[in-house]
Amino acid sequence: MSTEHDWITTPVTVDILRGFLDVEATAHGLLPHRLPARARRQIPDNQLALAEAQPSGVRLAFRTRATTVELDTRPTKRVYRGFPAPADGVYDLLVDGRLTAQATVAGGNVHTITDMFTQSAELTEGPAATARFTGLPAGDKDVEIWLPHTEITELIALRTDAPVERAPESGRRVWLHHGSSISHGSNATHPTAIWPALAAAQGEVELVNLGFGGSALLDPFTARAMRDTPADLISLKIGINVVNSDAMRLRAFVPAVHGFLDTLREGHPTTPLLVVSALLCPVQEDTPGPLAPDFDGRTLRFKATGDPAERAAGRLTLNVIRAELARIVEQRAADDPNLHYLDGRDLYGEQDYAEFPLPDEVHPDQAGHRRIAESFGRLAFGSGGPFTVETG
Repeated sequence: MSTEHDWITTPVTVDILRGFLDVEATAHGLLPHRLPARARRQIPDNQLALAEAQPSGVRLAFRTRATTVELDTRPTKRVYRGFPAPADGVYDLLVDGRLTAQATVAGGNVHTITDMFTQSAELTEGPAATARFTGLPAGDKDVEIWLPHTEITELIALRTDAPVERAPESGRRVWLHHGSSISHGSNATHPTAIWPALAAAQGEVELVNLGFGGSALLDPFTARAMRDTPADLISLKIGINVVNSDAMRLRAFVPAVHGFLDTLREGHPTTPLLVVSALLCPVQEDTPGPLAPDFDGRTLRFKATGDPAERAAGRLTLNVIRAELARIVEQRAADDPNLHYLDGRDLYGEQDYAEFPLPDEVHPDQAGHRRIAESFGRLAFGSGGPFTVETG
């Protein structure tokens, strides 16, 4: 902690958190979760357990005159044995909605994944540290601190050189989104640059992001969590994880989609609900999973390992899933006028791939995230879109 200020310490409580579904009290502070405790008890693997605890879209929100802000955290950083360690996660500080400062926190715990297929891992504990922001504009302002989207972040203490109060309610609509690692933010460089955050800013909505890396698998506990979460708008991005995990066949996939939608409608019977299929991913368009890593010592890429000939036996590909999702939504929309479908290739398709190739053949880079957000903003929040604000 710095010493040149008369610091005011404010407890980190749920009153100043946004974008979470649950919190866990720890020995030192507070740990945000993006699935409730009931759902977490049903998680079958380490991959989702890690992903839901990474606070993609979670942020602190408060009002203050402070020009210096410090946030003590203990991050848990994910590394893969044999792969280069990723850069430290970024904390984005926004003033009145504008990105104003960034910081990182070194150290913390290290979660080393020893096997990419089984997700077996080892945890090495480390100390807490501080994200420090200086030179903020004087005067009253609304401040948000968006937490790193790929680091579990235990919140310990917030210090400022002026008092803090809870941020006023924005009055904006709440957008609840569920998707895969791309929605989680894979390859985005900082938390407000993931495509759902960019699209939320464009649509002027409050984001609750349930993008879970590798884990958009139509899990019933995720559907129940979404059912029970207040929301004005809901989107569900389905496809890539079902294919690249080779988790189910067509016979299981179709009723799983219906079941997920049925559960959502139990809690949100008339809420605008947008089903989005997978973005273009050439390695999985017509080749089933599972997906396998291909690391040449410098670059990580992924390749599909299934046999396209087995599509006739029910093996899933992205094109098969897109056709089924379009059919399911068309069928259900006859009785559900607030249910809509969007082909993910309208967000990122062949032309986008030519302009912004997928560096690892699956996940977009930062420019790709911007393109996806721009397209989603236009097609979902724009004129005539399912999330547009009705006037008149």
